[in-house]
Amino acid sequence: MTVLLAARGLTRRFGDHIALHPTDLDVTAGEAVALVGPNGAGKSTLLAVLAGSLPPSGGRVERAPGTSVGWAPQRAGHYGRLTPRENVELFARLAGEPEPEARATALLDALGLRDDARPSGVLSVGQRQRLNLALALLGDPDVLLADEPTAALDEQARERFWELAAERRAAGGAVVFATQAGDEPARRATRVLALEEGRLA
Repeated sequence: MTVLLAARGLTRRFGDHIALHPTDLDVTAGEAVALVGPNGAGKSTLLAVLAGSLPPSGGRVERAPGTSVGWAPQRAGHYGRLTPRENVELFARLAGEPEPEARATALLDALGLRDDARPSGVLSVGQRQRLNLALALLGDPDVLLADEPTAALDEQARERFWELAAERRAAGGAVVFATQAGDEPARRATRVLALEEGRLA
């Protein structure tokens, strides 16, 4: 199996607190990896370090040549004064999308935000999460990393997200997601990893 993304002895400290103890992980093509565990277990930290949003305190992250990564954190990563379309088109240009307007339309359609012309800062929590996911999917990433991606979504949006995740996997990519939803690991993951106090159980 092709390893797309790997953690090798990955650690992360915040001052004297060890949020992530030395961790090894291989993410292979076609799989969906669920990270489960209580709040504070290290799920978000592991995802953020894998995404490159946080630097590791030790160890390293390895990517297969040409592998791209999309990152959907829990906290919104867009501009509150811009509309959903303006946000997606801006980030599409920054990502080097050849047709940013068309790509924005496709993602906004897919996630039910095409006709919303309000500033993103006044959107509901669920709508902001949909926008976050749209931004993470720019560039058709090989590996999608998502922190509680469906927590604020309604049932229809939740199903649409999992369809998009399945498309990533079918194209030879992978999905790694943290979740507190009781049924999602069993229903959506090919592999479930439990974290407790910064360690993979």
